[in-house]
Amino acid sequence: MAAEGDHIRRFNYTGADGQVIPRNATHITIAKSVTVILPDVFHGNRNIVEVVCDVNVKRVEEGAFTACSSLRRVIMPGVEIVERFAFTGCRALTDVECGKLEIIRDGAFSECTSLRSIDLPSANIVEEDAFYYCISLTDVKFGSELERIERMAFDQCPSLERITIPLKDGMLIADDIFTGCDNLKHVDLVEGELHETIAALQLEEWRNDMN
Repeated sequence: MAAEGDHIRRFNYTGADGQVIPRNATHITIAKSVTVILPDVFHGNRNIVEVVCDVNVKRVEEGAFTACSSLRRVIMPGVEIVERFAFTGCRALTDVECGKLEIIRDGAFSECTSLRSIDLPSANIVEEDAFYYCISLTDVKFGSELERIERMAFDQCPSLERITIPLKDGMLIADDIFTGCDNLKHVDLVEGELHETIAALQLEEWRNDMN
């Protein structure tokens, strides 16, 4: 069901079979009845500006919002898994609220070139290329639940300056996680030893200064 007023066109997505999504909808509400946002359901929609999910939504499937070039804000308080390429190419995206998000699959937020910061207190696994080419990203905060960041997860994020992480055995499983992050200078620890964290992050200049 769509509602129109001024420049805001609201649509309530229920996930029902055969539900037609208006191409001119700008503000999407994901209904309480939805637990999974289906693959590619909003793929390439250039008019969506905001998506607000009910807390019952637990998963965003592959490509659900790929190339939604006007999408600026996503509120998904109950989502636990964001699948591959779910938000790839959402170049206007600046605000993501995802306090329960645990698993971020391959390329989930890649090429979100306007995203400046993200808070991921419940994140457990961050897969390959999850934030590839997020060129405006400056600040990332993880909580103590983080277990693994995979290779190239933050590849080519040249504006990244600060990251908050715990230090755990096997958490950083590759030496190219932060390739191209030439401005990464601040590491805040949830727990762990600073020297070990610097070494694990492959920040060569810092390691040399501390030796």
